[in-house]
Amino acid sequence: MTNSPFTPGIVPGRLQPEAYEANFADLHEPLDGHEALVAADRCYFCHDAPCITACPTEIDIPLFIRQIATGTPEAAARTIFHQNILGGMCARVCPTETLCEEACVREIAEGKPVLIGQLQRYATDTLMAAGVHPFTRAAPTGKSVAVVGAGPAGLACAHRLAMHGHEVTIYDARPKGGGLNEYGIAAYKTVENFAEAELDWLMKIGGITLETGKALGVDMTLDSLKAEFDAVFLGMGLAGVNALRADGEDKAGVMDAVGFISDLRQAGDLSALPVGRNVVVIGGGMTAIDAAVQSKLLGAETVTILYRRGRDAMPASRYEQDLAASKGVRIVFNAMPVAVLGNGAVTGVRAEYTRAEGKSLMGTGETFDLPADQVLKAIGQTLGGTPDGLTLSDGKIAVTDAGRTGVSGVWAGGDCASGGEDLTVTAVAEGRDAAEDIHKALVG
Repeated sequence: MTNSPFTPGIVPGRLQPEAYEANFADLHEPLDGHEALVAADRCYFCHDAPCITACPTEIDIPLFIRQIATGTPEAAARTIFHQNILGGMCARVCPTETLCEEACVREIAEGKPVLIGQLQRYATDTLMAAGVHPFTRAAPTGKSVAVVGAGPAGLACAHRLAMHGHEVTIYDARPKGGGLNEYGIAAYKTVENFAEAELDWLMKIGGITLETGKALGVDMTLDSLKAEFDAVFLGMGLAGVNALRADGEDKAGVMDAVGFISDLRQAGDLSALPVGRNVVVIGGGMTAIDAAVQSKLLGAETVTILYRRGRDAMPASRYEQDLAASKGVRIVFNAMPVAVLGNGAVTGVRAEYTRAEGKSLMGTGETFDLPADQVLKAIGQTLGGTPDGLTLSDGKIAVTDAGRTGVSGVWAGGDCASGGEDLTVTAVAEGRDAAEDIHKALVG
């Protein structure tokens, strides 16, 4: 994403050099040992704990917190990793406020849950800092599996298959593995190249080969993978971006929020990243929040999120909405873009207020204009192409049971598959469960 003569308002270096480091520091300082013990002491260690049910990977949360409380964080980490091998990243980015912590009995009784996410980070960081990998491979099975996509679903699938003794080759279209964790999450949530470090740590299980710069449909086909491997798992995420469907969206300065976040995550020097003076973000999910907040942290003067429905319908949690507001982002609810203004380059966005009529959304006819020199689209992604022979459901690969597609020997999971929820933790669960099903299919 570079500046051009047609986008004069999008420039780098809006802040003093020292401001970038402060703005993009770790969102939550990690707990120290004493803080972890105090936080763990608040857990009731419930029988039939609702927090376990609320976790997509079904981590035994009371057990790992008890292990922290008894001074064995390494054991706690093993409990976590047994269910969620990317537990370190999920501790940083999972919306715990709407999952395990929302279900916590302390939250229900007192409005103050046990700090499950931060305790999970404390445990997993402790074990990973020791350079220890908690699992070993089973005896080789002689079977091989291709995994397409080195994101959360693909990595979880590959690791579990390797544990069972299968040989796994992961193909990813990008130059680096990690998928969403590496390219699609706000930089202040995963500092110090954690995604890359976690990938290196995961690969210590052995039996996994990662080949980057290899895309399905370009460098190989589904048929060629089926011919070479005993099974195939598709976890390549969503590559396409939905159109804005507003007049003028082809103007200079209109960009995909996904690409904006990716450029930021891969930047060696944040001060060299261009950002608009007045930024408008279209959408209501985590991508919209991450793009908006980081625009503000890069020095944008005004950042506005336009979301077409009300606050309660917004996919991003109330916590994330409040985080954006605390950084100076304005969220305008019940408004949708109808035109991008400007002559060649963006100068503003015309929006129309909306109202809900049942499940339908209607424009009210009342419009307003927002100044903008940069517009970021965060309105969802698409599969961007269908592998041969696969059936789609709502634009994603149709799957049943533990990720089985309609093609024999092919499984799918994560955002590219039906049922995916655009959450790292859900993708991990789907990749793990598909791996178990693949293993049963391969060894009978």
